[in-house]
Amino acid sequence: MMTTRTGWFTSMCRHMIGTRSTPREIGRSFKRERIIGVREDVEEENRIWEFSRVKERMKVIKESRERFGRFFYRFPEGESAADVFDRVSSFLESLWRDIDLKRLHRDSSHDLNLIIVSHGLTCRVFLMKWFKWTVEQFERLNNPGNCEFRIMQLGPGGDYSLAIHHTDEEMLEWGLSPEMIDDQKWRMHANKGEWNEKCPWYLDEFFDHVADSDRESEGKENGSSGMCE
Repeated sequence: MMTTRTGWFTSMCRHMIGTRSTPREIGRSFKRERIIGVREDVEEENRIWEFSRVKERMKVIKESRERFGRFFYRFPEGESAADVFDRVSSFLESLWRDIDLKRLHRDSSHDLNLIIVSHGLTCRVFLMKWFKWTVEQFERLNNPGNCEFRIMQLGPGGDYSLAIHHTDEEMLEWGLSPEMIDDQKWRMHANKGEWNEKCPWYLDEFFDHVADSDRESEGKENGSSGMCE
C-alpha cells in the first residue's frame, strides 16, 4: 500500500482491539524510518453493535433496518450510519487541516501516504463523504471483508480515484454502479476541483422533471406557452 517515502497511520476507532492491532501488524512490513507517526481519533468509537446479539432479536432488527433504510436506521442502544457520517465529517475536516498545514510531513518535498484503519461501516461512510455519493448509492455498497482495503490514489490532475488501483470487477463487487465507476475513471485524470457534469446523481436525479432550457426557449419562439388549456 505504501509506495512512496513517507507514511502516516491513523485509526478512526478508539478502544477497539482490531483497529489498534492492525496498524501494528501493517507497520511491521516497513522500516521504522518510513513511518512518520500514528494517531488515534477519539471521535470514531464504533457503537453500532454494542448490544446483545440474540439471534431472534438480530433478525427483527435487520428486517426493520431494511424497511426503514440502512443509512438512517439507528440500532437499539447504538447509532445509525447518518450518525457515523457526522463524525466522519469532523474527522475529515481535521485531517484536511493537518494536510494543508503540512503537519503530517517531515519533509514537505516528500510524498505522503495515509493508511486509515477502521471498521467496514466507517470506511463506507468515509468514501460516501469523500466522493459525495447519495444515500441511495451508499445503500448499494457492501461492507469490506476482514482486512480488505480500498486504495484512493492521487491522479495527475490532483483528484483522488479508486479506479487507478482497482479494477471494474472489484468496484462492481463492492456495490458501485456503472455510473459510479465511470465517475471514478473520470477522476483519474480530472483536475482538482472540477465538476463532473456527466454524473446523473449531481443534477439529473434531482431535476429530471425540469424542462431543458434550450427546448423551453425554442418552444416560446414558436408560440408555445407551455400551459395546458
